[in-house]
Amino acid sequence: MKLIILDRDGVINEDSDAYIKSPEEWVPIPGSLEAIARLNRAGWTVAVATNQSGVGRGLYDRATLDRIHARMNAALAAAGGRVDALYYCPHTPEDHCTCRKPLPGLLESIARHYGVSLAGVPAIGDSLRDLQAAVAVDARPILVRTGKGEQTLTNPDLPPGTPVYPDLAAAVTGLLNSEPAAEDHRENTAC
Repeated sequence: MKLIILDRDGVINEDSDAYIKSPEEWVPIPGSLEAIARLNRAGWTVAVATNQSGVGRGLYDRATLDRIHARMNAALAAAGGRVDALYYCPHTPEDHCTCRKPLPGLLESIARHYGVSLAGVPAIGDSLRDLQAAVAVDARPILVRTGKGEQTLTNPDLPPGTPVYPDLAAAVTGLLNSEPAAEDHRENTAC
């Protein structure tokens, strides 16, 4: 099985510091839906792992989140793509759950769902916590510059050797062409 794990906000759709609270606020990043469709056509299983603390904060309920995901799925279908599994954490950081990234619970749930190890599985995110969750399960973290990616790129805790791409479309092209990363995030230096 060729499995890939994607974050949602900032990778598939535009992110917002005010949260994506309604289906109308869910806006795909240009090229992201087509990139997922290309993965599907190439035989990849696409899973999404997303923190959705807006539920726990009372900004929207699970029914609204389901409608947001229905909009995403309809837009993907129109582009010829699909998400095969979607896992989300509805908790706030204060809940101290094990599923909220950077903890690996969501990714471990995906591994159990498919009965596979996540060692080497590409995991694409725009935030440090996405990458840290990937490292925790031995997946291969990949950073995109969309969403919070530019800010994440400057974080000294960025996992060494993390490939960096402009967006999901470029990351998928690199993955499908087995090309090296578009760029290295920095040189490893010792002090």
